[in-house]
Amino acid sequence: MKRLFFLFLCLQALLTVKATAQSPVVFSGPNVIIGKSVSILEDSKESLDLQTVSKSGNFVPSAIETPNLQLSKSAFWLKFSIRNESSSDHLMLALEYPTLTTCDFYYPEDGHYAVQKLSDTSNFSKRKYQHQDFLFDFKLPKDSTATYYLRVKSSEEMVLPLIVGTPAHVAESLLKANILWGIFMGLIIVMVAYNFFIYLFTRDRSYIFYVLYVTFIGLTQTTLSGYTYRFLFPGAPALFHKGIIIFPALAGITAMLFVKTFLDTWHRTPKLNRLFPIPMFLYSVAIVLRLAGVDQLSYRMIDISALATTVLIYAVAVKISIQGYRPARYFLIAWTIFFAGIIMFTLRNLGVLPYNAFTNYTMESGIAFEVTLLSIALADSINVLKKEKELSQAEALRAAQENERIIREQNVLLEVRVKERTSELNTALEDLKQAQTQLIESEKMASLGQLTAGIAHEINNPINFVTSNVSPLRRDIKMIFDAMNFIEGVALSDTSTSDKKAQLEEYKEDQELDYLQTEITHLLNGIYNGASRTAEIVKGLRIFSRLDEDDLKRANLNEGIESSMIILNNQLGKINVVRHYGEIPLVECYPGKLNQVFLNILSNGIYAVHKQFGEQSGGEITITTSAENDNVQISMKDNGIGIDEETIKKIFDPFFTTKDVGEGTGLGMSIAYNTIKKHNGSIRVKSLPGSGAEFIITLPVHHEVKIN
Repeated sequence: MKRLFFLFLCLQALLTVKATAQSPVVFSGPNVIIGKSVSILEDSKESLDLQTVSKSGNFVPSAIETPNLQLSKSAFWLKFSIRNESSSDHLMLALEYPTLTTCDFYYPEDGHYAVQKLSDTSNFSKRKYQHQDFLFDFKLPKDSTATYYLRVKSSEEMVLPLIVGTPAHVAESLLKANILWGIFMGLIIVMVAYNFFIYLFTRDRSYIFYVLYVTFIGLTQTTLSGYTYRFLFPGAPALFHKGIIIFPALAGITAMLFVKTFLDTWHRTPKLNRLFPIPMFLYSVAIVLRLAGVDQLSYRMIDISALATTVLIYAVAVKISIQGYRPARYFLIAWTIFFAGIIMFTLRNLGVLPYNAFTNYTMESGIAFEVTLLSIALADSINVLKKEKELSQAEALRAAQENERIIREQNVLLEVRVKERTSELNTALEDLKQAQTQLIESEKMASLGQLTAGIAHEINNPINFVTSNVSPLRRDIKMIFDAMNFIEGVALSDTSTSDKKAQLEEYKEDQELDYLQTEITHLLNGIYNGASRTAEIVKGLRIFSRLDEDDLKRANLNEGIESSMIILNNQLGKINVVRHYGEIPLVECYPGKLNQVFLNILSNGIYAVHKQFGEQSGGEITITTSAENDNVQISMKDNGIGIDEETIKKIFDPFFTTKDVGEGTGLGMSIAYNTIKKHNGSIRVKSLPGSGAEFIITLPVHHEVKIN
């Protein structure tokens, strides 16, 4: 493989105009990519020193902007010359590929060659410049030329984007990269947090596998870009080295698990589903090989596993999309965008596409689009499930009505045919219980629908606020960079101090730099407020999402009520909510079940207020909590259409509802009554038609289990 690659480099050299050496890089600023001005020498035995290399005539010119040395056990020497025609004699060489094992830079100094050595196997704190890329600075007087050597070796594939620039311009380029990575990781964290809390509520395994996949794909990109070496493992480079293989392998495994559960491959494509263990096994082998120290084979195993995974997932997504399953179409689009980003990134490394700001982040952009579209696909699957549940609910209601009709007919003949009809009556009652169970589950799905709508509405606004501020902030930062470049140009010019000052004052007035600081502060405050609001919403969701907990816990009921209001916030419209939260003790209870009670009562109150006021203002809901002796009392009062006396008598009966067909199941208040009874508490209703209604809940602070 090494010989074939070296032969390929030789053929490239023969096809170029240059014969045995590259022309010097003419540096006039600000940053210059020097890949095409580099000559390469393979040191297969790792025995060559600088003296031998400097006399060698076997260097092969590079024909591409980003030399790609592939996967090799050899060390490689790179030779290049630089002519400095800039105004600065202090230059910097940046190698933007942080996964090299060693990188030694030889540069002339005081008549001999000095060397700077960097390695990703040593502690990060030992680096002169605290950055994951390989950065070397050197002196080169103006209008002079010097030859430099670079020795590189790695257990991974070696792609060498080499850039020469002044320290200020290199730092500016690195800052831009850090900002873009911050945005990328912010998106990854938001997707992980959002879908994890959805999982806590739904317990759908698709969400937890998606969360794991996004986590590991984010760790993969941060590792390949060196950020885990810089921030997570600065004192343990061995962990960074292992993570180069382990993180993408775990990303591949969790991707397979996510596809299996999300697309239901077991039922939709059983034949292709049987192939899923193959790439998962290959990824596991890659992890074992990296842990055992077989580095290059583990890297090649990752390539093979990724190819098998891509082909298999594409085949599955296409087949299920043809079957008409809508979430599969979202998935296919997301996977295609992700794969397109990888292809463009690979073409850049091979020199087919140029090395620039666009091609530099195609993989990260593809991942960002992929995780966003997959999150949308997961949300869409909930909508599909909701429609299926609504159909099931309607069918269950029809079954219940039919059962009630049968029971009424049987009651007419009960006195004369008691013994004959007893077994049939028991069967009918059993069917009724099953129908009731199905309706209770449907009620839970209705709560899930409210949660989904609330999340979509509440999180969308602050997130939109953040994203809408990013573009003007990016524009303002660019203006700052432009101002820095202009100031530097003025400072280095030969004009007088007064002329320089006049130019700066004119530029400052023309670009409105005084207002720039105010605008940036305003944009950052907007982003901070949007992020803070998102954090508050997530906190409320965490409190509400304990619906299925079966253990008694001491809980703050004020927080539970507030989390329910977060879910219902998008339904309020112009309704004013008045909160009188008292200082109440923690209550021993089942928090998730009480949250459902609060959600049902408040939802009914909102419905009643909307019936009374429509879209007009004036509607109001008042929530009051207080403590007395060993009890906590909660009052939820509205000024809606109110409840008449006959309705109050039936309000806690199962299947009783005053809402129109399709707007309620008649189980919400029945569930609320039984939940309060289970807590040894009480619930009362005070209302008059046209004057609103008040629900008063009394709960003991300490829960005592009653033995019948």
